[in-house]
Amino acid sequence: QLHLVESGGGLVQPGGSLRLSCVASGFTSDYSIYNLGWFRQAPGKEREGVSFINSDGDTHYADSAKGRFTISRDNTKNTVYLQMNSLSPEDTADYYCVATKSYYSDYNPVHASYDYWGPGTQVIVSS
Repeated sequence: QLHLVESGGGLVQPGGSLRLSCVASGFTSDYSIYNLGWFRQAPGKEREGVSFINSDGDTHYADSAKGRFTISRDNTKNTVYLQMNSLSPEDTADYYCVATKSYYSDYNPVHASYDYWGPGTQVIVSS
């Protein structure tokens, strides 16, 4: 059973940056085969797929994240990152790390596609 734990959330001013991390444990397969990503959910809104990185290292972003967010992974540390720059109040949400062994070559923001979810980390963008 894959276990995911996010960190790095917090309060940041508009225009600022945060880097979220998600460490995985409890897996029996090689971490590098997992396809990873980040969702977010703002109060009163539906959960949104923000960014994804597959086992080949291909990355995909929601339109709202393109040009501002960067997803990366370090398979030696069993960790996926989300670097978020130029944050705005609209980025305020709980951010969730996700993983699946299924391979997706394209942007796939369907919740049910991901088997494993972290508990989330809160990001608040406010002055």
